[in-house]
Amino acid sequence: MRLPGILLLLLLPAPILIVAAASFTPEGYLRFPPGAPSLRWYMEALGDPRWIRALGLSLWIAALTAIASTAIAFLTAWCARCRLPAAITRWLDLVVLSPLFFPHAALGVALVNLLAAFGLVATPTGLVLAHLVCALPFAYRPVAVAMQRVGPEMLEASAILGAGDGRTALKVLLPLCRPGLITALLFSFIVSLDEVTVTMFLTGPDVMTLPVEIYAYIQENASPVLAAVSTAMVVATLAIVLLLERLVGLQLFVEEEGA
Repeated sequence: MRLPGILLLLLLPAPILIVAAASFTPEGYLRFPPGAPSLRWYMEALGDPRWIRALGLSLWIAALTAIASTAIAFLTAWCARCRLPAAITRWLDLVVLSPLFFPHAALGVALVNLLAAFGLVATPTGLVLAHLVCALPFAYRPVAVAMQRVGPEMLEASAILGAGDGRTALKVLLPLCRPGLITALLFSFIVSLDEVTVTMFLTGPDVMTLPVEIYAYIQENASPVLAAVSTAMVVATLAIVLLLERLVGLQLFVEEEGA
């Protein structure tokens, strides 16, 4: 059984590695193996306002989404831990995690109808709200796990010293949940930066994120510049994951709350 597992692990990144290698071809078409390495298509992407504009919008939306989803996740987890009965907490968890149960295409249709009622389709604000729905489950989980690790004696000591719920949340829970908050911040940033399915329903000619721009461009042209841009996104995402692992580890995202 070990050999099939090793082969699977080797095959999973193979398409990404092929695209990355093809991005260094000097020819005007995708070629693997690429031959003599060249940075031609990376330079072309950096010189094209289309990609720069889409990248800037994607980074701005991802940053706002990460901050908002982390803040909401912390407040929600705090309410669930300190203010609500256990039965209601379970339902609250289900509501927060419910976007994971639906296909992103269905979420896109629902969000485009909802945001259209407020005139927010094809606007950065609408994209931030849509990405917030997609990223919140990934932000909530590590924050809730980190908060679950805080012993009740810490909250009791804070109450004995005269601190109210708000002061306890800011002065006790917030510092102790720092690993969960960092995990939530970086992970929700990745989710927003790479989100394409829901975003396709909400973009317009003047509001186009980088993943949607890639999808639209490939309908017109199969230039190696797509491989260069895609490789850059993969490298950026991998760098964030490695940073996350270096700072706090990934156990907060997968570990059971009762552990």
